[in-house]
Amino acid sequence: MAFVDQAIINVKAGAGGKGCDSHYRDLWMRYPRPDGGNGGNGGDVVFIAERGLQTLLDYRFKKHYQGGRGGHGGSKGKKGRTGDSALLKVPVGTVLWDDDTDLLIRDLSQHGQSIVVAQGGHGGLGNMHRDVSTPPTLGEERNIRLELKLIADVGFVGFPNAGKSTLISSISKVRSKIANYPFTTKQPILGIVKGEGDETDFIVADLPGLIEGAHLGKGLGLQFLKHVERTKILAHIIDMSGSEGRDPLDDYKKINGELSEYSQDLSEKIKVVVANKMDLPESANHLKRFKRKYKEKIFAISAKDKTGLDDLVGHLRATLCRENFLDQSKE
Repeated sequence: MAFVDQAIINVKAGAGGKGCDSHYRDLWMRYPRPDGGNGGNGGDVVFIAERGLQTLLDYRFKKHYQGGRGGHGGSKGKKGRTGDSALLKVPVGTVLWDDDTDLLIRDLSQHGQSIVVAQGGHGGLGNMHRDVSTPPTLGEERNIRLELKLIADVGFVGFPNAGKSTLISSISKVRSKIANYPFTTKQPILGIVKGEGDETDFIVADLPGLIEGAHLGKGLGLQFLKHVERTKILAHIIDMSGSEGRDPLDDYKKINGELSEYSQDLSEKIKVVVANKMDLPESANHLKRFKRKYKEKIFAISAKDKTGLDDLVGHLRATLCRENFLDQSKE
């Protein structure tokens, strides 16, 4: 399934139904009595956040959505039926914008949240209320921009080929594409790390690799960075072996720089430093240099050999529980 995180669509609520213009008369009535019923209201256009969805792919191809028209009123005071609402399901984390005014409509950040973005027209009044019927109104019409920002508890950040895909494959049931070339991961991938017994599950995101200048749109740029905003913890995955010809200390500095340049909020998130590829020869020497310069707690692992993963996963789960990030998210 293709990952699509932005789309622009046109929505139009249903028009109201016409009010009826009719009269009733029987043998015992000298003058006919107005008895036209009201028209029904048009259907709304409603967005609903759905936990099971992870892409806006459907909205990339279908651009127009419309609520049902209200039914017309009838004689004997019969009211027209209300038009069917157009219920549009989107992934949790979808942000809705008015594309014409660039104003925020709603951030659908929780499962089941909903909002009416276009209200259906009012049905016309039948002549039973007035001498003549009144016309209905049209439904609202808007251009809506949808932006998906994935919601995960832990986001893996790092340069290309740092081992993020291998790590998420090792601690969850996700099978990310793994190969020795840059940008193996071209879209965010979510995985669930299962807990044992009473332990709480949590969600991790394998996010596309950073390069220098990502905050300016280079590489995958802003496509990647906007998904980091939702995560509670950032796990910096560093190729401690320097196997790609980069210096691990320089990698860590550049990653932090890109995050702070994009948003100050990102630089203030809880961070975990993960020294990956410790199975390779040069990793131990680079790790010593790293510890001399940076005083952060470092988890030395080999995602390929699956060593050190229990300590890392345990620390991530404990941190999430300590900060109360898991209390509501898995209900």
